[in-house]
Order: sequence, then C-alpha cells, then structure tokens
Amino acid sequence: MPRKVKDQEERIRERNIRLILKAAIDIFSRKGFDGTRIAEIAERSGLPKANVYYYFSSKEEIYTAIIAHLIRGWDDALKQLSPEREPAEAFEAYIRSKLEYTRKNITESRLFANEIIQGARFLKKKDRQHMQEVTTERVAVIEGWIAAGKMAPVDVRHLLIMLWSATQFYADFEPLACDALGKSRLKVEDYDNAAKTIAETVLRGILL
Repeated sequence: MPRKVKDQEERIRERNIRLILKAAIDIFSRKGFDGTRIAEIAERSGLPKANVYYYFSSKEEIYTAIIAHLIRGWDDALKQLSPEREPAEAFEAYIRSKLEYTRKNITESRLFANEIIQGARFLKKKDRQHMQEVTTERVAVIEGWIAAGKMAPVDVRHLLIMLWSATQFYADFEPLACDALGKSRLKVEDYDNAAKTIAETVLRGILL
C-alpha cells in the first residue's frame, strides 16, 4: 500500500475514533454505562453503527478507552514532578497542568468520578496497577527531595492524594465551587487563581 494512502487511512481512523469517544463521553456522562446504547453513540458521532463496531467491539471497550485516555492525561501532568527540577517549580507546574487538563476535560473527569463512586466496575486491573506504579515513581522523586533537604518531611502519598483531590474538585464538583465563589460558572481565571492558591498554600507547608 502506498505511504500516502496509508497515512490518509490513519488520519481517517484517528478522526473517527475521536468522534466516537467524544460522543460516548457525552452520553455516558448523562446516562451512565447501563443507560447508553451503541446506536446512540453512532448517531451522536455522525457515523454508521457499523463503523463504531469496526473500531470498538463493544460498549465496554469504548468506556474503558475513555478511562485510559483520562489516565494518560494525568500521567502527563505528573511528569512535571521531575527530579531535575526544584520542588517549588515542579509542584506549581504539576498543579497548573493538572487543573488545566481537568478544565479542558470536565465531562471526562466527571465520568471517571461516577465510575469510582459506582464501585470502579470498568477500571481495569492493568489501569489500577499502572496508576499505582506511576504514583510510586513520583513518590520516589519527592522522597529524594526530602532526603536532599529541599523539603520538609511529609507523608508523600497523602500529599499526592491531597493535590489530586484539590485539583479535581473544580471540575467534579463545579456547582459547589461556584457557590463558594459566588459565581454562576467557573472561568479560566478561576482555575488560574485556584492553581496559585493551592500552590502557594502547599509550598508554604512543605518547603524548608
């Protein structure tokens, strides 16, 4: 097969998968897994039902693909906690990156929250293991900063849980955040202010 044709087919494939996942995120977030049908996803995506089945063998496969995509986004944010950086720079970069990703993927984020609340039925064992491994890698980085005298001693895993929770709140519980801020909806500057406040508060507590 000519390279040009192969590249075109790959672009079509990527586009169709993107359309399917975008449609599925919207429907899953409103109706849940059990209330969603493949036919609805196909109609919303603008693709024939057969095309959806061409890329995904089942509704569960689409659902788990959405979760895997979200986890990859969190992985990218965690990479900000790099041993080559100083703690203050790294933590602020992580907080901002995590909040920004959450802001741009609110529906996806809420879908994941609902999945966990409902018992994590479709969170694959390999995904849970992956998250544990990634967390352990970042724990080692932070413990290295503590050992080098760059940070106060702290329970690193609880610190990461706290940061993850704080940066998720604005998307997963937006109505509560709006009430607390006296706003009808959150804007980009609200996420910026959140990043600044979280970073400054945390850094005052952990930096020597």
